[in-house]
Amino acid sequence: MYQVKISSKGQITIPKKLREKLNLNKGDQLIIKESKQGYYFEKKVDQNKIKNYVGILNGNKSSDQLVEELRGNADYS
Repeated sequence: MYQVKISSKGQITIPKKLREKLNLNKGDQLIIKESKQGYYFEKKVDQNKIKNYVGILNGNKSSDQLVEELRGNADYS
């Protein structure tokens, strides 16, 4: 269990061990949700990343296109 204090500006500091455990980084956004048991925080998911993965899984891109994107315009000759 972790305990935090609310600052005079309404801010809390999430303990380092918990940030590392949850892979929370500077700039990440959290959503506060309500349940029957109380409130909880949930990391906001980047919808653009999900859409990109779904596009790959749906086969919207060929393997050649994916490799080209990963390599960029690098010249390996």
